Amino acid sequence: MLSFNVQRYGARGDGKTDSTKPFSTAWSLACGSEAQSMVYIPHGTYLVRNLVFWGPCKNIITFKIDGKLVAPKNYWSIGNSGYWILFAKVNRILVYGGTIDAKGAGYWSCRKKGGHCPQGARSISFSWCNNVLLSGLTSLNSQNIHVTVHHSSNVRIQNIRIRAPSRSPNTDGIIVQSSSGVTISGAVIGTGDDCIALNQGSVNIYIKRVLCGPGHGISIGSLGDHADEEGVNNVTVTNSVFTKTRNGVRIKSWARPSTGFVRNVEFRNLVMRNVGNPLIIDQNYCPSGKGCPNQSSGVKISGVTFANIKGTSTTPIAMKLDCSGSHHCTEITLKNIKLTYMKGATTSYCKNAHGGASGVVVPMNCM
Repeated sequence: MLSFNVQRYGARGDGKTDSTKPFSTAWSLACGSEAQSMVYIPHGTYLVRNLVFWGPCKNIITFKIDGKLVAPKNYWSIGNSGYWILFAKVNRILVYGGTIDAKGAGYWSCRKKGGHCPQGARSISFSWCNNVLLSGLTSLNSQNIHVTVHHSSNVRIQNIRIRAPSRSPNTDGIIVQSSSGVTISGAVIGTGDDCIALNQGSVNIYIKRVLCGPGHGISIGSLGDHADEEGVNNVTVTNSVFTKTRNGVRIKSWARPSTGFVRNVEFRNLVMRNVGNPLIIDQNYCPSGKGCPNQSSGVKISGVTFANIKGTSTTPIAMKLDCSGSHHCTEITLKNIKLTYMKGATTSYCKNAHGGASGVVVPMNCM
């Protein structure tokens, strides 16, 4: 394997020198090589602006980070493009280890003040990529989303850590959209929005061994953003723990017409520790409470299982299945659920939800 060390092309691990161009040079040489190649970032702290690593490449590329990548303190320097580190149209890419820190605090402050701010950058993204491995990475303080996977297939994300303050706005951990064959395992995620969100076109998704919290839980959606929308199909979330999150596992869609759907979803073997809204289907999603569509969601939800879920809820309604009036939820299965509320009994709420229950189900099945 050929190795292209970014220091050879002028990168300096002093945290001050702009190393954007040396990183791009190392990538171009590795991508154009006929042999398997590695872009290597040795120990040190490297200041980089927007990096776009274009493919297709001629062979397998390994991107090995032993050091730390940091964004400039001026959030405008990366915030206008929407991406900080982007891999685009790359097949067979392995990204290992290291830390990336987008220094998002200044950007969050701008957002909270309602000032004139850039759109914000996603920290590391894979768009139109196939056969991807992201392993051992730590992502800190993203301006916007930490990790995004769009229009990609056969993606493994494993043993990563994601961290941003609980009050940082829209700092989702991992967002998947229009992608298939995505596995997420061994992730520790604490952030200011969803730990993981699966948007339209997410198909064959397997999520296991995630520690989520703080954050807003693991979500499918929000869906129904557009009238013509891809569906979400074949999703499993298992063997995961939620701690002090705003929600547990949820499916959310806006109350407006849409061709979207959610099918064949299993949430199983989950632990809730002081979680608000542990189990939720919300087809009247409107987080701000302003400008809500107030129509009926066209997203069709069917074949959803909640099984072997236990723990504590910080809200008395521990299970809320609020489905569309025009397209009821069907084939909802509840099995072996025990959720308690510290201040009394937990309750459930169902509207336009149809299905069945087996085993002990607390709160009781309301379908």
